[in-house]
Amino acid sequence: MSLPSLAAAYGSEPDFDAARTVLETRCLECHTEDKAKGGLVLTNSEAMLKGGEGGFSVKPGSPDESPLLKRVRLAPEDDEHMPPKKSGPPLTAEEIGALEKWISAGVPWPVGEVMAPRAKTALPRWDAPPDPEIVSIEAFPKNVTLETAADFHRVIVIARMKDASTHDVTAQSKLTLGDTTLADLVGTALTPKKDGTTSLRIDYRGLAAEVPVTVKDAEKPRPVSFQLDVMPVLTAAGCSTGSCHGSARGQDGFHLSLYGFDPKGDHFRLTNEMAGRRINLAVPEESLLVTKASGAVPHTGGNLIKKDSAFYKTLVDWIRDGAEYDAGEIPQPTGIEVRPKQVVLTGQDVRIPFSVRATYSDGTDRDVTTLSTFSTSNDNSVSIGAREGIAASKNRGEAFLLARFHTFTEGSQAIVVPADLKYTRPEFPAANYIDSLVAEKLNKLRIVPSGLADDESFLRRVFLDIAGVPPTVAEREKFLADTRPEKRGLLVDELLGRKEFTEMWVMKWAELMQIRTFNNGDQQVSYKAALGYYQWLRERIAGNVPFNVLVKELLSAEGGTFSSPATNFFQIERDVLKLTENVAQVFMGTRIQCAQCHNHPFDRWTMDDYYSFASFFAQVKRKPAEDPRERVIYDEGGEIQNPVTKQNMTPKFLGGPKPELKDQSRRESVAGWLASPENPWFAKNVVNIVWAHFNGVGIVDPVDDVRVSNPPSNPELLDALAEKFVSYNYDFKKLVRDICTSRTYQLSTQTNETNVTDNRNFSHAMVRRVRAEVLLDCISQVTATPNKFKGLPLGARAVQIADGNTSNYFLTTFGRATRATVCSCEVKMEPNLSQALHLLNGDTTQQRIRQGKLVETMLNEKKTPQEIITTLYLTVLSRPPVDMEMEKLTAAVEEEKEPGGRKEVLEDVFWALLNSKEFIFNH
Repeated sequence: MSLPSLAAAYGSEPDFDAARTVLETRCLECHTEDKAKGGLVLTNSEAMLKGGEGGFSVKPGSPDESPLLKRVRLAPEDDEHMPPKKSGPPLTAEEIGALEKWISAGVPWPVGEVMAPRAKTALPRWDAPPDPEIVSIEAFPKNVTLETAADFHRVIVIARMKDASTHDVTAQSKLTLGDTTLADLVGTALTPKKDGTTSLRIDYRGLAAEVPVTVKDAEKPRPVSFQLDVMPVLTAAGCSTGSCHGSARGQDGFHLSLYGFDPKGDHFRLTNEMAGRRINLAVPEESLLVTKASGAVPHTGGNLIKKDSAFYKTLVDWIRDGAEYDAGEIPQPTGIEVRPKQVVLTGQDVRIPFSVRATYSDGTDRDVTTLSTFSTSNDNSVSIGAREGIAASKNRGEAFLLARFHTFTEGSQAIVVPADLKYTRPEFPAANYIDSLVAEKLNKLRIVPSGLADDESFLRRVFLDIAGVPPTVAEREKFLADTRPEKRGLLVDELLGRKEFTEMWVMKWAELMQIRTFNNGDQQVSYKAALGYYQWLRERIAGNVPFNVLVKELLSAEGGTFSSPATNFFQIERDVLKLTENVAQVFMGTRIQCAQCHNHPFDRWTMDDYYSFASFFAQVKRKPAEDPRERVIYDEGGEIQNPVTKQNMTPKFLGGPKPELKDQSRRESVAGWLASPENPWFAKNVVNIVWAHFNGVGIVDPVDDVRVSNPPSNPELLDALAEKFVSYNYDFKKLVRDICTSRTYQLSTQTNETNVTDNRNFSHAMVRRVRAEVLLDCISQVTATPNKFKGLPLGARAVQIADGNTSNYFLTTFGRATRATVCSCEVKMEPNLSQALHLLNGDTTQQRIRQGKLVETMLNEKKTPQEIITTLYLTVLSRPPVDMEMEKLTAAVEEEKEPGGRKEVLEDVFWALLNSKEFIFNH
């Protein structure tokens, strides 16, 4: 591999230093070894003096005869002017003067110095005075191990500031190798010379850091491996992507597996599919694989690798060695780490390089930065070079920067804030650990959180979220009259003890477990089976059974669907692969469907992962019971094959190890692992689902789409919630209490200038439409009209419906889940025209208002219009009318002289309140 050429330190020539700043910030972006626009390279003295396609660029001692200076002096509108308009404004008089003085002095250039492109926003060099705003410097990787003669590692240095911002100071730092007999330091890249241990010292403006360096097998050659070297080159060059030869049909008659998931097949296609065409063993440089990729012959994909580059050399050396497939077992990559893990960039065009290190099954590691491909989730805020891995800030916002190598994808979080933003960190008194972590993220984003919601808003919000009903007038009066400072926490405890809390979460999990009736021959779930399944779930949630125990019982259940209701989970979905996908999506929050056909392009899952996990469920069998409506679930022999390798897959936990199956079935094994601390995704998935319920958006959103390319908005918060949940022994109620008693949950929906566009970082409460079942129950309660559903007594609540196929027009219109799939998207929370028309004109509101006779009863009790209006407001909206509302509504009532007319106006007021956004939304 070619070594990155970033300068280790600045020289001592003042004229050179001034010119260097201009060249590195304004010129080198287009004139490095990789780009060399016009054939001109400016990174080192020899290349600069050699010049480019048009001849020499500078003439030492003669500024007026130096083409470089002539070009920067041209009028900006001149086509020959440098730098071009797309690269920024013309050089200033001061910058041109620095170049002129340097050339006049004879182009002095300290021996060994190498220039590298850097942004104008770069910090000063290492020997500048200490800056009190810089808290620390950090080097990546934290330690370096060089193994075999071909190994190398690039070091990058990041400065962290008091305001949490980060800056790349790699080129400005002074790097000193302790023992230069053990390794070479070229720029910031270390290469081995002799076995031993030493350290790399890094100095920057009074701060220092050390990186331990270990050299092993320094003289041992490392032969080119097809799997470890050639396949990564083809992937990094873009050959095996979905837009090129990795597409389902290949490209121009040549097909590679997507991102190289089938190396044996790719080797066959390269060497034997069209023998002698793609590989030329006699003259490796003339192999079509090489000439096409390097642009020596016409290629639809263009010039992907440069001649004599590291990629080119890898391909040629492999062909020269016989183009063989790797013999026997070879070390396989086991993971990658991307560093730095998080960056905060202040202002535009702040650049940060990233490092990618891969670990292998033999304990070794490699710097695979140049073999990785990079992408950004938000190019409007942060861009990143797909091959270089250098990020640059653009506009305020947040992005997740992904690096992909082999089958692994990992990423880093990048935050961009304006450089001139006036911001003072606000006071944010923490009620618990949640608030501290939310406040830390908001500080990095320079967002000021909203204030606390008032008691009336909090009361209605927490009632709807925990119990699924609005507070009664009496409950409101009791809470507002309470003067104890801890009254909000006490209210949360009271609501957690109510049966409505249980019913709310039985409904939520019944959706994910697809509890519903259907009859499709052998694949049927009768009403008796579905009701038993629902009651089993309800008993466990009502009994506060630890959630890991509940899931373990569910996944290991066997027996009849009547006698052992949890077995219905395996009767509802009989297809092994869909069952596997459901388990991963419901209990780990991850969608692994892509890995059924190829390695997941945007996540860590491979086909081997997919089919090894499916193997746990390949032995689930079903047979009829005595009752024709019942089925018996049991385990018997069964295997599943990887369709590419045609091999039976050994059970392996998703993202985990292979189990030792002793005295337990495969399902018992996976049930024990999945709902345990050893599975890092289970607890995070559950707390994310709970968090989304109470805050309107998940820390990972959608909640069932956890993947590397859809990262958590606040990873530290998600980790802390999961750790607490495990420490609580998976006690659901304790987790809910933490969330509802946090200051974060209790924030107002009113926004300020800094958080008005924030919808992911919990700086204010979200305005959320009330879900279908809860809204119908709210209407039923405030109108005093009972509901009636199939199989339930009169007065039952919609959240108590056991069967997903039991519904009515209102529930369907407002997006109740059919439970046909496990997707969280089944519950529709978006308002639409049909919903508005139904509330305006349907019988759900008008008929219930008349049926409940609330207005009629109060008129018969001789209450005044003001008293009736106040009661309606308190009942529906949990607040009294404001003066303007009372004034206008009272006037409308008093215009009617007849009692019947007054009743109609008051019922219209009731109807209007039920149609108001304030009632339909939780806020």
